[in-house]
Amino acid sequence: MRFGRSVAVLAVVLLAACGSGEGKGEPVRFKVPEGSGLSSVTDTLAKRGVVGSAATFKLYARMKGAAPKLKPGVYEVRPGASYGLIVQKLTTGDVVKTRVVIPEGWDLRGIAPRLAQATGLPADSVLSRLMDPALAQKYGVPGPTLEGYLYPATYTLPMGSSLDRILREMTGQYKRQWTPAMRARAQALRMSEREVVTLASIVEKEARVWTERPTIARVYHNRLQRGMRLEADPTVQYALGEHQRRLLQKHIQQVAADPYNTYRHKGLPPGPIASPSRGAVEATLNPAEHEFLFFVARRNGTHVFTRTYNEHLREVARSRAELRAAQQGARR
Repeated sequence: MRFGRSVAVLAVVLLAACGSGEGKGEPVRFKVPEGSGLSSVTDTLAKRGVVGSAATFKLYARMKGAAPKLKPGVYEVRPGASYGLIVQKLTTGDVVKTRVVIPEGWDLRGIAPRLAQATGLPADSVLSRLMDPALAQKYGVPGPTLEGYLYPATYTLPMGSSLDRILREMTGQYKRQWTPAMRARAQALRMSEREVVTLASIVEKEARVWTERPTIARVYHNRLQRGMRLEADPTVQYALGEHQRRLLQKHIQQVAADPYNTYRHKGLPPGPIASPSRGAVEATLNPAEHEFLFFVARRNGTHVFTRTYNEHLREVARSRAELRAAQQGARR
């Protein structure tokens, strides 16, 4: 009996020593599906050449109590890695990570391909789901869709994450940005959360220089208070569904009936037109103090702000003259 026990102990020691640390060669990537058992995982490891003996690895894993602790996900292991390292990865969920970067001011049409790449789903299918109003209710955001509520940030996620998991993370990050003070400020402005995010998304798209965001926000607040149309170019671009290098009257007319066309419809559009940064939201909640009603872009990305329409027309003419002069200089 003592001899048998000694052999068993020796076997355990030998099994624990199998492999050479992290292994050698190119890492082998494999997936452990949800609900996978030890046998199927072991078979995968053996077929991919990660472990030399399926039976030996399975015995080692069982003795380590790994079977009920296996975590699903995509893993990378070098051939010849120690069984201890492999079991540790599988039981702690040390999976391969992927980064999803969502820039500030992107809309769902821009975000969908990145989520498609992360999930392996077709981009058009992802966009269709993102535009489904039912998802806004599912993830507890104001709607009407997920537009505006997929918070712009860099996300490090397990490779192969489901779309649901990614959307929960992104909308959760959006919700965490809202502090009690911000909600109190929105209430003081008599604006709903959706209205704040909608206006912030317009401010985000208009402001090339971040320090101008509070000034631009106040222009739109002033217009709303006076019952004027916002006449925000980004809303028309959103209604068009594609960016026009220069927005013309024909483009505005093309989407005249669209509720997102703020040249034709008073008030805010039905919802956000992009995912605004926290800075744009804070600028919307705390706009600068001034009486400007108009602004026109300059070639360097800044804007000239004016109080009257006549002043605005003069600045528009000046801006166009600067552009023509620059174009003529470029041709010489």
